[in-house]
Amino acid sequence: MEVEITRTFDLLEHLVVNHPKEDILAVKRNGKWEKYSSHDYYKYAHYLCYGLCEIGIKPGDRVLTMSSNCPEWNFMDMALAMGGFIHVPIYPTLSVENYTHILRHSGAVLLLVENNILLRRIRPALQALGDEAPVIYTLAFIPEEHNVLEILKAGIAGRDRQMLAIEQRKRDIKPTDWTTLIYTSGTTGDPKGVMLSHQNICTNFIAHEKVNVVPTDGRVLSFLPLNHMYERSLNYHWQLRGVSIYYAESLGTIQQNMQEIHGHGFCAVPRVIELMYDKLYAAGKDLKPIKKRIYDRAFIHGQRYDYTFIKKVSLFYQISQWFFDRTVYRHWRERFGGNHLVVITGGSSIQPNMVRLFAAAGINIYEGYGLSETSPVIAVNDPAHRQVRIGTVGPVLSGVELKFADDGEILVRGPNVMLGYYKDPEYTAEVIDKDGWFHTGDIGELVAGKFLKITDRKKDIFKLSAGKYVAPQLIENLLRGSEYIDQVMVVGENEKFAAAIISPNFNTLHYWALKYKLHYRDNEQLVALPEVQEKYRAVMDLYNKSLAPHEQIKAFRLVADDWTTANGLLSPTLKLKRNLLINKYSTLIKGIYNKVEPPTGLFSALSRVELPSLRDLIKRS
Repeated sequence: MEVEITRTFDLLEHLVVNHPKEDILAVKRNGKWEKYSSHDYYKYAHYLCYGLCEIGIKPGDRVLTMSSNCPEWNFMDMALAMGGFIHVPIYPTLSVENYTHILRHSGAVLLLVENNILLRRIRPALQALGDEAPVIYTLAFIPEEHNVLEILKAGIAGRDRQMLAIEQRKRDIKPTDWTTLIYTSGTTGDPKGVMLSHQNICTNFIAHEKVNVVPTDGRVLSFLPLNHMYERSLNYHWQLRGVSIYYAESLGTIQQNMQEIHGHGFCAVPRVIELMYDKLYAAGKDLKPIKKRIYDRAFIHGQRYDYTFIKKVSLFYQISQWFFDRTVYRHWRERFGGNHLVVITGGSSIQPNMVRLFAAAGINIYEGYGLSETSPVIAVNDPAHRQVRIGTVGPVLSGVELKFADDGEILVRGPNVMLGYYKDPEYTAEVIDKDGWFHTGDIGELVAGKFLKITDRKKDIFKLSAGKYVAPQLIENLLRGSEYIDQVMVVGENEKFAAAIISPNFNTLHYWALKYKLHYRDNEQLVALPEVQEKYRAVMDLYNKSLAPHEQIKAFRLVADDWTTANGLLSPTLKLKRNLLINKYSTLIKGIYNKVEPPTGLFSALSRVELPSLRDLIKRS
């Protein structure tokens, strides 16, 4: 039976009617996978909705949820949608200032929080609001706190009283009605509240579900935060498809959990893929010579792979592919459950060579692009219709219009474009023009007239003193392809040349330092060693060959700090917080431009050290 899906909660009936599975949602607790059926999902969501009405929550009230990924998140999400309440999911890693802003700005009346750890994190913000703070209910049992089980019990007790009213309310909710408020993580300033309707969300996930090739009886692992519209939309997408969703225990257990569930795919940001690549690369370092040679050749072969030419390759290539699949690639798949995988990635660019290598191994990575304001997908590679091009974010999604402004900015229009920013009509008018075009702030181009390629953020592009423009994200993405670089920020606005602040990949760097018997006390001392400086100059020289003269990194500084979401240097979606980083390293940046001249030879004038014998060793490495 066909169930028309125009509101997010229509998925519940769709699942019960068309996909009555025993494990539509699952989470691992106390060492065992706890599974929920399609009927469980339908039942608990409705009981929670009845319970919310019983405790006095009214249509239009804002309700905050603060939780890691779990089936209960989905139960709450659907309950809020059915009741006409506004779901405000928030990151569990924000600052007290951001929490205070969101609590005050949203006017939330209720906070549903997972456990005591998260409650302690947001408690200072709640105290700052005093009597204006929302009522708190927790998923875990915490002494002297209300528990979500109370809402569930109230819903069960009051179902006869609430059932008919909620069914009528569901019928009255229109696709164009506001249903969720998403606070963008942002890299500067206070988070903005993005208002999305059922229509915004549903038209989008219905369109991008059509491009997926995960089997309907498949299983996917979910680990990116559900409060972000990217993972949330893909969760709706999987539900529409009838795919079982298993929630990972943590980022550190992705491989183990994929093995356990024999998964068919997951969503990721490029940083997760880069970490997978680093682990696989490191696994080959300690192999015996013959096996190591085969392993290394598998890397080289894989980086020649392309979705578009795989059926037109030579017999030798096909034999090589078969050989490396038998000796190397199948073992990689076994680490992730043994199946050929569909991996959807977005948030920032990923190295094409990584995409090729993983695709050769049957771990197929498809890039997409979008923003919270566009619900979120604008474009995505489409394996279902063989519309895939590595190095791009794919064709524009069905139902979405796209054009470019004179300066290359991407403009989009369609049913996925947000209702606006909450309590901010002025800024809404700045980003959505009178003709309905949303200005993304991203610069892009079409490749082969069809595939969208993102080249940079409009606000991040800077001009050198000579008048040349530099797009830092393109260069940063290129440099992160080095196994020696974890994170990098390109700087140089109004200066003579481009430079970089580099946070090394210390796992690789420690291995390299051990190989050359370097002595150091800690990472700070390690990055200051002349030998390490020389190694990174060699890395810069290698990548500079593929850059235009004005884009080349003429100087750099190595730092011993990790850049993470925990220390606030990366956004929750793992983007660089440039203003914070520039402020943190202002002395280093001033030092580059006040004391260092652009290089005239192979190596920069920065800490020049003549070590010919070591240089030869480095080149051989």
